[in-house]
Amino acid sequence: MNKKEQIIVFKGPYLTLGQLLKKLDLIESGGEAKLFLASHDVSIDGETEIRRGRKLYDRSYVVIDQKVYQLKEEDAHQ
Repeated sequence: MNKKEQIIVFKGPYLTLGQLLKKLDLIESGGEAKLFLASHDVSIDGETEIRRGRKLYDRSYVVIDQKVYQLKEEDAHQ
């Protein structure tokens, strides 16, 4: 299966899953994250995830409803 990756750039040492959902405009507030995660397929680095507070780091690989996202810290060393 061919999946096209979207690069998500963020500042700081990490981004939480809830923050990512807001950044992607999938939810409007952090309170909606729990409901979103209960009704959508989300995995991080190949593992199913339901915690909105899960920390995502540089090079984390996130799949949300078969859409693929690669996280990149803005100031990460290359």
